[in-house]
Amino acid sequence: QVQLVESGGGLVQAGGSLRPSCVASGSIFSINAMRWYRQAPGKQREFVATINMFGSTNYADSVKGRFTISRDNAKNTVYLQMNSLKPEDTAVYYCNADISPYKSTWYQTYDYWGRGTQVTVSS
Repeated sequence: QVQLVESGGGLVQAGGSLRPSCVASGSIFSINAMRWYRQAPGKQREFVATINMFGSTNYADSVKGRFTISRDNAKNTVYLQMNSLKPEDTAVYYCNADISPYKSTWYQTYDYWGRGTQVTVSS
């Protein structure tokens, strides 16, 4: 059983910073891509950022230059450094990862999601 657990959300004023994190635990042989998504009230879930196992990153245009995704492979953890936050960044932030649980089937990956952490930016 694999679990992703986010933490580090909260309430911050516009212009402030937060650094949520997501830890993967359980039966894990390898973790390929790790991603952050977000969902604002009344809107669809949207992609925020991704990082592969080699550290290559990609971002949504709306967060480029303000957010930085990073990971600690030894800790099975992904971070999202969010700077210059805006009220429109308010959302539940979800962690997503492609994980291979078993060495014997290392080529088989599964898609896992966390339950989310709330980020609220006040104006």
